[in-house]
Amino acid sequence: MGIGQNTRKMLTLLGMVALVAALALTTGCGGSDDADVETDPEAAMDGAGDAVETVPEPVTPEEPVEAVPAPDYSAMQPAEFGVEDIFFAFDQYDLDDIAMASLARDARILREHPEVIVLVEGHTDERGTVEYNLALGERRALAVRDYLVSLGVSTSRLRVTSYGESRPFALGSNETAWAKNRRAHFARP
Repeated sequence: MGIGQNTRKMLTLLGMVALVAALALTTGCGGSDDADVETDPEAAMDGAGDAVETVPEPVTPEEPVEAVPAPDYSAMQPAEFGVEDIFFAFDQYDLDDIAMASLARDARILREHPEVIVLVEGHTDERGTVEYNLALGERRALAVRDYLVSLGVSTSRLRVTSYGESRPFALGSNETAWAKNRRAHFARP
């Protein structure tokens, strides 16, 4: 005896439900957010035999990132990238612990930027003769240069000059102004 027409319809319906369930499991369990896939068995039966097409989400292109040029340290003043001046006691050119610690940081920065050439300027306060202050300023600049070289900075990158008392940083004839003027200053050559 043959299979009845009702039984055939029931088997067809069960086959389609199984097909839709399998399709739903394979697309729904994958973690995708495809809301466009129909999983309603009645809706699937309406288009029985039609292929289910998934449409990918439109991809929005990312905004182009504008390249930020690296700073040109060789065109900047040394203070702009962290190189600090060194201060001296009255009538002295030897480096104290504070000066050496500051020069250690300066040397690290200069080693990180081998393209940078600096001018070490020796300065004094206004007391003393012009000749004496020029010589003292030079000894201060040379002491700074020599210490930087001992810390690994190439001599060829360090220029030295003395301005003595001729270019004060602070005006005034008092200890506060004089202390600011007794220094080795870093500049571009």
